[in-house]
Amino acid sequence: MKLLRPYYIQPRFFYAGIVVISLFVLSYFVPALFRASKIVLFGLVILLLLDSLLLFVGKGKIVASRKLPERFSNGDINKIGVTLENEYPFLVNTTIIDEIPQQFQVRDFSVRKTLGPNAKEKILYELRPTERGEYHFGHLNIYASTLLGLVARRFTLEEKTMVPTYPSYIQLKKFELLSISNHLQEYGVKKIRRIGHTMEFEQIKDYVQGDDIRTINWKATAKKGHLMVNQHQDEKSQPVYSVIDKGRVMKMPFDGLSLLDYSINASLVLSNVILRRQDKAGMFTFSKRVDNMVVAERRSSQMNLILDALYNVKTDFYESDFGRLYAEVKRNITHRSLILLYTNFETLDALHRQLPYLKGIAKNHLLVVIFFKNTELNELIQQPAENIQQVYDKVIAEKFAFEKRLIVAELKKYGIFSILTTPDNLTIDTINTYLEIKSRGAL
Repeated sequence: MKLLRPYYIQPRFFYAGIVVISLFVLSYFVPALFRASKIVLFGLVILLLLDSLLLFVGKGKIVASRKLPERFSNGDINKIGVTLENEYPFLVNTTIIDEIPQQFQVRDFSVRKTLGPNAKEKILYELRPTERGEYHFGHLNIYASTLLGLVARRFTLEEKTMVPTYPSYIQLKKFELLSISNHLQEYGVKKIRRIGHTMEFEQIKDYVQGDDIRTINWKATAKKGHLMVNQHQDEKSQPVYSVIDKGRVMKMPFDGLSLLDYSINASLVLSNVILRRQDKAGMFTFSKRVDNMVVAERRSSQMNLILDALYNVKTDFYESDFGRLYAEVKRNITHRSLILLYTNFETLDALHRQLPYLKGIAKNHLLVVIFFKNTELNELIQQPAENIQQVYDKVIAEKFAFEKRLIVAELKKYGIFSILTTPDNLTIDTINTYLEIKSRGAL
């Protein structure tokens, strides 16, 4: 029985069998076909034996290996490589069936490839995870058949493997390179004119458009013959915290990811930008209680600490306790800090219930409340109404969209910054706000 496990009869054999049976049935009415039917049956059996011998006798085989990344990047396209090598001395048709993790819910994954004698090829395929955690790969199954295609031999390769899925480190690397080269605006991060600075002198440099004319150094200008300005060093090492609401309001999906996942990805990227800008990056999550706290520091291991803290954060489906958040911030964050709060408010009443706690945090810190536009409502608003029901739905959608704008105005009334954004623009808009706050010296 063990020898028969890798042995698979192919559909082509059954099609040929149907032809043979049809000939035998016809020979009942046309006796002359009976002899021909027996010859065809005998030939089919001989070909089946020949095909089996070619695949199973001798040293020929298929060798394959799967190359996985050390970890997946959540919400991004991740590439998986499979290297195939044909050690048979003849051409082989192969079907690759990889036992990919159950989170992808793909049950018909297969790739077909034809390999020449002693040929070697590499195949790439893509997976896009939409939740963090552990992804378990099973075996790599290769089904090989000859040009006859009557039988196939299965090769079971590669051991079961686990790949952890982390917050989007692909975005992290992209924005890290842009931050180093000061080209963030190329990906939509706007260029912000510098408005304020500290009084610590750094250097004299050529004047460029946007520099404060009050910093012109007239003595240096007279010597050089063109405008020169004094450049002052920005105030550095200021604490910036990313605070992520993991209550039930953050479970809302968008393009396969939840609002919580978008917030985690944005926090990771922003933390790296913060550290590159010489500030202190920290984070924590909250719902019924405050968890995963990483104190704002500017050390070499800070990004690893933040990444490990964000790796397995999940929505707990409770209503978030902003009172507990206020108490923990007051107890643990003693220096004035920039606090970026990722949450979601759908109505003005929902904001008013939490407003006293937000105002309390804003007394001692610079608070930025980040919440989300309902993109499905925006699509409904833009569609033309064709009947009474659609008119009603459109009016309700516009009411909710207007409430989002009222929330922004209400927060502004109490001196609280806010960002109302779509999930796919969250990272860009958050970085913009951080850079603008720094350029204005608001912190």
